[in-house]
Amino acid sequence: MKRKLVSLAIAGILAAPSVSAVEVFKDEKNTVAVGGYIDARVINTQGQNEIVNGASRINFDFKRQIKNGWEAMALVEWGVNPVGSSDIVYNNRFESIQDEFLYNRLGYAGLKHDKYGQITIGKQWGAWFDVVYATNYSYVWDGNAAGVYTYNKDDGAVNGTGRSDKTLQYRNSYNDFDFNVQTQLKNSAFYTCDVSNITESQCQANFESGDVAAQQVEFNYTFGGAVTYNVSDMLKLTAGVNRGEFELTYGDGTTRSVDDLIYGAGIIWGNIDAPGLYVAANINKNENHDTDNIGRLIKDAIGIETFVSYRFDNDFRPFIAYNLFDAGDDYVIQPNFNADPNDVFKRQFAVIGVHYLIDQGTQLYVEARKDFGDFESNNKQQQALMEQSEDDGIAFGFRYVL
Repeated sequence: MKRKLVSLAIAGILAAPSVSAVEVFKDEKNTVAVGGYIDARVINTQGQNEIVNGASRINFDFKRQIKNGWEAMALVEWGVNPVGSSDIVYNNRFESIQDEFLYNRLGYAGLKHDKYGQITIGKQWGAWFDVVYATNYSYVWDGNAAGVYTYNKDDGAVNGTGRSDKTLQYRNSYNDFDFNVQTQLKNSAFYTCDVSNITESQCQANFESGDVAAQQVEFNYTFGGAVTYNVSDMLKLTAGVNRGEFELTYGDGTTRSVDDLIYGAGIIWGNIDAPGLYVAANINKNENHDTDNIGRLIKDAIGIETFVSYRFDNDFRPFIAYNLFDAGDDYVIQPNFNADPNDVFKRQFAVIGVHYLIDQGTQLYVEARKDFGDFESNNKQQQALMEQSEDDGIAFGFRYVL
């Protein structure tokens, strides 16, 4: 057995496109590496002070050299909650809402060849993430306008744009272009009702009794693709699309098809970990792809994210980020009997912060968020719920990377 510390590029296992890992085993054919990080932080937001988990995780990366230049590969990753569970529900994914100490984040297996590309099967970062990952470097308030963490800031598993479930994916490169295509092969159905505080079994009973306010929803296959043009060592351009389809059946027997669609582009200048200037921005148009803060599907919206940082020679990296997710008014898909046609949903905020890279794997940070969102409804209870999860905040923390 040969043990040593190495730096490995493990694409797609973290919000950042690459991390360090510890190679714990290597022989003539096999390599095993352990990666991840522990991140703990103190945060003040929504009138509370709390110590919370910063999406800590651990992963195991397996590689095996096989014949004719092929490599077999597998990866498993679990989220870790080292600080215990919390009763406060936080916004923008800065707290993983899990009761378990370990919970599944990623898991896939596949084959790779320098000429023929890479094919993987399992739960993995979606092709869409290639388009927008470059603005996702605020540790506490990462982006929620790029269409990745869908369904009220979840992990994007259902529609394939985040940590995509049940996904078949192919990657390769040609000259200065990297491309990625995927499909989700899954079958899912559920019931939904325009009634507050109702169980799924009762909603199903309402549907079967012919209640027009009850729906059966099938959301099965999705398809996506992305391309990156490496203009130079410093400049990259990205573009991509992801599409799925809801099949809706109402309690009165009528049916309807609804497309889940997102498409957009991005630009990247520099390297986030290198000294000097780093700039990234992306824009997307989406339809029936995400929900508002109380779970109602949004008909269409525009998302914009920007991120600018500068790493100084003393290893301080100040940054500023801006996010806008604008659904406007009359954004809730119809029919929805609890929707006011004049409701407004506009998520908008800025984050400013400083990361101090003591070394590449040991970091201190402080970040502050200022909210500029606009959430309006004639139902003041619903408006208050939307506003609450988009509050100002400040946090500081420590990240230890393997």
